[in-house]
Amino acid sequence: MKKAAILLVLLCATIHVASSQKDGILPNGNFELGPKPSEMKGTKVVNRHAIPNWEISGYVEYIKSGQTQGDMLLPVPQGDYAVRLGEDASIKTKVKVTKGVFYSISFVFARTCAQEEKLNVSVSPNSEPNDWGMLPLQTMYSSEGWDSYSWGFLAEANVIDVVIHNPAVEKDPACGPLIDFVALKALKTPKRRGDNMLKNGNFEVGPYIFPNTTWGVLIPPNIEDDHSPLLGWMIESLKAVKYIDSEHFHVPEGKRAVELVAGRESAIAQVVRTRPRKVYDLIFSIGDASNSCEGSMLVEAFAGKITRQFPYESKGKGGFKRARLRFTAIAPRTRVRFLSTYYHMKSDNSGSLCGPVVDDVRLVGVRNPHRP
Repeated sequence: MKKAAILLVLLCATIHVASSQKDGILPNGNFELGPKPSEMKGTKVVNRHAIPNWEISGYVEYIKSGQTQGDMLLPVPQGDYAVRLGEDASIKTKVKVTKGVFYSISFVFARTCAQEEKLNVSVSPNSEPNDWGMLPLQTMYSSEGWDSYSWGFLAEANVIDVVIHNPAVEKDPACGPLIDFVALKALKTPKRRGDNMLKNGNFEVGPYIFPNTTWGVLIPPNIEDDHSPLLGWMIESLKAVKYIDSEHFHVPEGKRAVELVAGRESAIAQVVRTRPRKVYDLIFSIGDASNSCEGSMLVEAFAGKITRQFPYESKGKGGFKRARLRFTAIAPRTRVRFLSTYYHMKSDNSGSLCGPVVDDVRLVGVRNPHRP
């Protein structure tokens, strides 16, 4: 009887795990399954349940690759279809997850209108009122015509609703951002290693990056711990930072790194426990992503009240160097922060923002600080 009971428990656990969303694109997250012709009026979707696996609200359009708006070609990143969120429009899908696990949402976005655009990303249930991510989308970082964005959350139930909402009130109700490829990834909480006081100092734990895409994924500005998809790190800036992978970029160590793509408006930070009057070394790599980002780069590193600039001469073909900032802690907690002093654009005439890569960040105590 005991063996049978154990087998039953294991079977139930297996069924539960199998039913949860695996890392990757959500069911019909690429919107290739669309409405019937009778459920559309032109490009507008008129039935709230017309798009399989999604529920819509407001002015939502179903856009086909090659479709134009006046003289402008509406961009569909991959595949044949995407959706456009018009005035006060939203899309919602129900997802099976694991309660208590931290997840990141990634999606591909393209601008289709001249005015400033924002997206409101949220999940429910959520015990915190008014807890959502308002993602500013005015700046385009890639030259392809679209960017990938990410946002993090803690699952408070085994079944959740994921909502992407355009809160804007437009002069033209059809005007709004285009959405394609919505994905989810479970993130394991990184632990501090014995040789590093920082969490996720190598940036290996981060949001889902879409395969066969060459533009990385953006982590939006002003993201604190509870919604940062780059676990352990906060985005303390007015602009996004870019999360890149070794499959498409040069990464100094491991498979993931961060590119500071918006000068002083693109910064990452982490708060770590320290001992006042103790000496520490902040050691890290500076490089370029091998993405035609050339020129004299300068990374500013902050630790407590100590600031130092570290130069890197980039040829845009991949490379890196190690840097070190030594400081004496003045408080039980020290804020470690990185930003790029200069703005950079790729030399390939694309006009894309780029910048220095930061990777393999380590904070260690110094036993004998007076030794050379």
